[in-house]
Amino acid sequence: MAKNKKISFKKYLKWFWGIVLGGFSILILIFLFASWGLLGTLPTFEELENPENNLATEVISSDGKTLGKYAKENRTPIKYKDLPQNIVEALVATEDERFYEHSGIDFRGTARAVLKPGSGGASTITQQLARMLFTGEKSRNKVKRVLQKVKEWVVATKLERQYTKQEILTMYLNKYDFLNQAVGIRSAARIYFGKEPKELDVEESAMLVGMLKNSSYFNPLRRAALVKQRRNVVLKQMTRNDFISLKEKDSLQQLDLGLDIHKEGHSDGSATYFRTHLQKFLRTWVKEHPKPNGEQYNIFRDGLKIYVTIDSRMQKYAEEAVREHVSNLQSYFFKEQKRNKTAPFYDLEPSQIKRILERGKKNSDRYKRLKIAGKSEKEIDKIFETKTEMSVFSWKGDIDTIMSPIDSVRYYKYFLRSGLLSVEPQSGHIKAWVGGIDNKHFKYDAVAQQKRQVGSTFKPFVYATAINQLKLSPCDEYPNIPYTIPQGKYGIAEAWTPKNSDDEYGGMLTLKDGLAGSVNTMSARLIDMVSPENVVRLAKSAGIESNIQANPSIALGAVELSLYEMVSAYSTFANKGLRVSPMIVTRIEDKNGTVLEEFTPETKEVLSEESAYVVLDLLKGVTQSGSGVRLRLPWEKPGYVTGYPYKFINPIAGKTGTTQNQSDGWFMGIVPNLATGVWTGGEERSTHFAGIAKGQGATMSLPTWALFMKKCYADKTLNISQEDFEKPENLTINIDCSGKDVDDEEKIVEPEEDIDF
Repeated sequence: MAKNKKISFKKYLKWFWGIVLGGFSILILIFLFASWGLLGTLPTFEELENPENNLATEVISSDGKTLGKYAKENRTPIKYKDLPQNIVEALVATEDERFYEHSGIDFRGTARAVLKPGSGGASTITQQLARMLFTGEKSRNKVKRVLQKVKEWVVATKLERQYTKQEILTMYLNKYDFLNQAVGIRSAARIYFGKEPKELDVEESAMLVGMLKNSSYFNPLRRAALVKQRRNVVLKQMTRNDFISLKEKDSLQQLDLGLDIHKEGHSDGSATYFRTHLQKFLRTWVKEHPKPNGEQYNIFRDGLKIYVTIDSRMQKYAEEAVREHVSNLQSYFFKEQKRNKTAPFYDLEPSQIKRILERGKKNSDRYKRLKIAGKSEKEIDKIFETKTEMSVFSWKGDIDTIMSPIDSVRYYKYFLRSGLLSVEPQSGHIKAWVGGIDNKHFKYDAVAQQKRQVGSTFKPFVYATAINQLKLSPCDEYPNIPYTIPQGKYGIAEAWTPKNSDDEYGGMLTLKDGLAGSVNTMSARLIDMVSPENVVRLAKSAGIESNIQANPSIALGAVELSLYEMVSAYSTFANKGLRVSPMIVTRIEDKNGTVLEEFTPETKEVLSEESAYVVLDLLKGVTQSGSGVRLRLPWEKPGYVTGYPYKFINPIAGKTGTTQNQSDGWFMGIVPNLATGVWTGGEERSTHFAGIAKGQGATMSLPTWALFMKKCYADKTLNISQEDFEKPENLTINIDCSGKDVDDEEKIVEPEEDIDF
């Protein structure tokens, strides 16, 4: 009997060890099969060395700030040294307490998870990284999940052999999707707290680590209370692991989340219109500059660094200036339109208004989506006439409302648009670019895409041609009488005799007075003296690229140009007659910091230094006694937009411009090291102020320029010049029309209304 029991025990013992050893053997075989790729493809050594990521291309300003990104996933990787210690501690304390002890697999945690379900996850940080990088999302199928787990273990051990613990932590934080376009820790820190990761406080790091459990569920923009609870769990874990004291934990747990949201979508953030223009440039650049292996760079995945000329401070001031003035101007426009039966249009028949709205409908994203979906025109018309919920722009923030799409088309026609461009003349560097009032709702770029009549802002090119060719002086006088260019001359079909807008004539006018007062008879006389062809030639040489018809009417600004062209050309005057082509990019690097290309501007001489200086002297007269004088004086005049006491005392060369029916208001302003232009108007030329008081360039655009420059001058780090323009040695053209030195304040007189047509 005892012998039988002994045999049975040995039998059971053999079975036990057989099962144990067999299990281990099977487990080893499974690991071997997995490592050989029999259970599915595993990463190669090269892939482990360079795990593929979708890396955002970063746009970096001249002062080192990130303006925005181009990304499939908004990820910009950082190095371990750029992480705050508190986020490393929070991560280890919460996700993997024995991270520094294991080699990729925490067998204690795994055993606990198997023997005591619900006691906590068994995945180490390295395993989670392996899943994110190579093995995909968790499978719901139990068999597949087991096989996936094995693959995670294999990849995790390989990662541990390939990388240091610090590198694994960094890769994990760089890879994780924190939601709301925040892929990776740098994007998360910037989007949720407006900070770089190194600047994160303990409680902020704890919130981000808390999101690692499930960012979709622990979304601070939707479930703030739940996210706070999760953050407090992380703080508790940090106390348990002696990273913070109990007192610190209790104090930090009382704090709110402290979110400071900075969205990084394409329509969010700074320089949105500039980034759209830059993207077009980069699409061409990548085609012409392939990788060493011949492949084309992908600006959404290859993590390029684009160093641009934009200064983030000046860009901020420009956007603020446009917003401050145009929102104020808009309030006057809304009030005026209450009395306009065809608002927001003037001088149009119902059929013309219908055509405008139809064109706006067909240009809308909604219409394009419906066409792609195969809807007929009849179906689309019905949809556009049916009221629906939508969010529309207002200067106080987006408004949720119910409106038919066709009514929304008309609603947006009410809004005045504006653009601002600022260039450093000596380098050609574009320092600020504002293409519109809101990129989300108004996509069309008023800087580079749009071309509008420029009015009197073109007249300086007529004067410059006369001065450069004929050596005329600002003090030269001509009679202020109607001037006629006969039929047939310059190919014109009939005689041309432009009128002064105030219909006032008589006496003699100097060139300086003629430009300051924007006198049409003077411009007509000068273009006849030098010929339209020569004016066009100089304007083209200065930077105007659009086609200009060489006829006398261009003397009054009857030509459509972009703000980009105008500011570029005006910069030539400030740079002593030397044109420097505008630049937007200084350097492009790959993700490893290797310089792919550095950029230098093209330069050429357009007019003599003496002529350029004389033109600047003429333009200074506009801000001393012409339509730009309100830069000097507090402006309080009935019927005009008021409330901007600028009181500039430094020399400013400037020119206002207003086109027929006040459809466009321009102001070009130059100081020695900055040329800035502003355009303001409606999307449609029939959308404008009824009268010259509010519709002229001095009211529409000059205030934006002034606000921008005030902000720039207040920032002493920018070093924007307040000095006079440098006078050439051996100046032969007389510019002193009074016979004595007269300072700016003595020259100031009450301005006339802007005169263009």
